Amino acid sequence: MTSTTTEAMARGDRLAKRNAFILALATALAGANTTVMFATGAIVGAELAPVRSLATLPISIFVVGLAAASLPVGMLVRRFGRRTAYQIATGAGVLTGLFGYLGVTYASFPIFCLATFSAGFYASAAQSYRFAAADTASDSFRPKAISWVMTGGVIAGVVGPQLVVWTKEALPPVLFAGTYIGQAVVALLAGVILSFVDIPKPKAPAAGTVSRPTSAYFRDPAFVTAVVCGAATYMLMNFVMTAAPLAMIGCNHSIDAAAYGIQWHVIAMYAPSFFTGSLIARYGAPRIVAVGLALTAISAVVALTGITVPHFYLALILLGLGWNFGYIGASAMVAATARPEERTRVQSVNDFCVFGVMAIGSFSSGQIVTTYGWDMVNWVVFPIVAVAAVALLVGSRRRPALA
Repeated sequence: MTSTTTEAMARGDRLAKRNAFILALATALAGANTTVMFATGAIVGAELAPVRSLATLPISIFVVGLAAASLPVGMLVRRFGRRTAYQIATGAGVLTGLFGYLGVTYASFPIFCLATFSAGFYASAAQSYRFAAADTASDSFRPKAISWVMTGGVIAGVVGPQLVVWTKEALPPVLFAGTYIGQAVVALLAGVILSFVDIPKPKAPAAGTVSRPTSAYFRDPAFVTAVVCGAATYMLMNFVMTAAPLAMIGCNHSIDAAAYGIQWHVIAMYAPSFFTGSLIARYGAPRIVAVGLALTAISAVVALTGITVPHFYLALILLGLGWNFGYIGASAMVAATARPEERTRVQSVNDFCVFGVMAIGSFSSGQIVTTYGWDMVNWVVFPIVAVAAVALLVGSRRRPALA
């Protein structure tokens, strides 16, 4: 490696570190927006839905927004660059708060579902922040850059639930009206912070470069393995977390207890990010993903042993830890399979697959928890973990194919 190349990598990593810090702050605010929706969505849904089995439909609509936005956000990034694309997406965060306020104020289930769709659109853009920090990073720093951005979720885990607790009765007599106005303000602040991001627009492929078709990604065993593991990890996290607040209320626990349960869950999702990147660099992404899958299974075991508040909290914490290792590990695997000129496209395809699978799980979550109970929600975890574990075992033995 020449000295010029080394200096270029160092400059890229300095920029990546700066961007990672800014994107971590943006992640904190975007994550708070999402956390508010997960803490309140099923509860509001139960009040507004025409039938109780549709109580978690708003959260399912959130996931539809995630999947629906993944490809458009990628196109915006390629057209305008990451900074402009992400600032446009914060508009969806503002709409989340405004539609949420209107939904609860006028007791309109459809309007509230618009709020959760907007929240999903915003969250989809925020999910790609992890890849944005990696754009200028060297191969060795890339897992750490992804991990650094995810640390912003720790702040989100505190800000979101506290926003619910402090504002849920701020505009009486409508529960959560003040909370959703707060969401809109938080999204506006995130837009300001994102103006400081400095990431070059994706370069057009060099003359003579033949771009791989999307179908080629799915002939790459490493990419398929990463998608399967990321989808399983995220789907199960969403599947269980969506049902948890409703299950806690059903077990006669308070709204505050449910909100704090989500808080500890979100903190557990993001707190390990301070060192997850280093663990990936040391032990490899497949091993870290395996740990994540194991923790997800253990969380279901804990949930099946009791319905006290400590049982819910411990299960949600373990679920969050499992998501962190599984999802960040899978993200690092995805990033390693992409050529520089196709990173945005590969990332968008990955997110579309992951969030599409999430949507299936989310739609079934409400039906399962209201019809079959909290225990059945957790029994579903085991076969899906097993499928992902087999995919990881088989796929991690093969090298990525970039040609």
